[in-house]
Amino acid sequence: MARKWEELAEDDGYSLGDADGFPDAADVEADVDYEPPINTGFGQKPVRIPLVLVLLAALGGAMFAATSTADFAAHLDRQVHSVTCSVMPGGEAGMENGCKVVMMSPYSSWFRTDYWGGIPISLFALAVFCFLAYRAAHLAWKGGEATRAETGFLLAATVLPVVMSVGYGYISYSEVGALCTVCAGIYVVSGLTFVGALAAFVMSSSPPMGDPDGARRFGVGVLEGVGFVVVLTMVWLVFIPQTEANERGVSGCGTLVQPEDPAGIMLDIGRNPGKAASIELLDPLCPACKAFDGRLHESGLDKTLDLRAVLFPLDAECNWMLTESLHPGACAVSEAMLCANGQSDVRAILQWAFENQAALLEAAKDGDGPVRSQIKAAFPAVGGCLGTPVARNRVVKSLRWAVANALPVMTPQLFVKGNRLCDEDTDLGLEYTLTRMVGGAK
Repeated sequence: MARKWEELAEDDGYSLGDADGFPDAADVEADVDYEPPINTGFGQKPVRIPLVLVLLAALGGAMFAATSTADFAAHLDRQVHSVTCSVMPGGEAGMENGCKVVMMSPYSSWFRTDYWGGIPISLFALAVFCFLAYRAAHLAWKGGEATRAETGFLLAATVLPVVMSVGYGYISYSEVGALCTVCAGIYVVSGLTFVGALAAFVMSSSPPMGDPDGARRFGVGVLEGVGFVVVLTMVWLVFIPQTEANERGVSGCGTLVQPEDPAGIMLDIGRNPGKAASIELLDPLCPACKAFDGRLHESGLDKTLDLRAVLFPLDAECNWMLTESLHPGACAVSEAMLCANGQSDVRAILQWAFENQAALLEAAKDGDGPVRSQIKAAFPAVGGCLGTPVARNRVVKSLRWAVANALPVMTPQLFVKGNRLCDEDTDLGLEYTLTRMVGGAK
């Protein structure tokens, strides 16, 4: 056996030299073409293993992003669809869940004033994860030949989804107030891609003389990543066209027959003199009204409206059009708003009702007495007016205004310059449609 090793050494042009099996100084001087052995990947530094981890995590992220993008695309026909909200492949979709709340928020897509619904963030996430999967697969195929410059670029690329995950996780918690489990899946796999890329970077080796083409390779990698995003965005814009209904929605879905306010029941909730004259029919204990108010504020569109409100409580306590209360306690809160003095007080009561909506609805299940007590405690100034015939009569006049305009029994409804914003434009299409209704983008 020793003889065979000596023969192999002689075939390579040098003797066994030192006991460690590497040539000594004399051998190196005699053979200037000698190159140190390259790390083989599964030897001392199994770099292929973390690269496979990055590949699998990126494929998982692509799956989650594709699911979210498909849900978003389904809603572009202006209809109501179920939304998948499961981190398990093939999970059940539901009509109401945290993922739908997140998707309907202004943070779910970009360029919403340019395209109906905008371009979903999940599409960009899909492009990034596909790119990461491609790079990780390429380096894993190379195995031990992956250099530190190449794994360094992969590590830098994984920082993007990590940063976006942290940012959108914070927005979901602090602004939207809902958990999207599919999004949570994206957050987790983003972290895994970073950890895998970091391990691959540490385990990989640099060329003996450095990598003179490192800068060029980094630039090519950036262009490849941008290419993935551009291609998927172009595919989205080509194959998810804007429908004619989106343009028809700009003209509104009906008009006010009698927009005047002879009874003086309209309340100032967002006056901006000189902006588009608008009237919102709302119920202070309506969850949809709360969500719509949030979308208006978060999008900044509330600054483009000179907004007044007509109260339409969906509470059988005062609304004769209902046989049972949809939002018990809404009559009491409406009275309080009509008793308030000035826009600041009206807005303060409305905001209080929105913030305590769930508790107020629960308290009013067996009668609105507890709600009236809470209102008096929070806003003593309206205590003397609350429950009086004058206050009750103003609520009735508000309801009659809705009847005179033949409005459906639902909230919220927004009228801009006398034209009604279509129901399907109150969520995904809000920025696109409302911007055009007030005379903005064309």
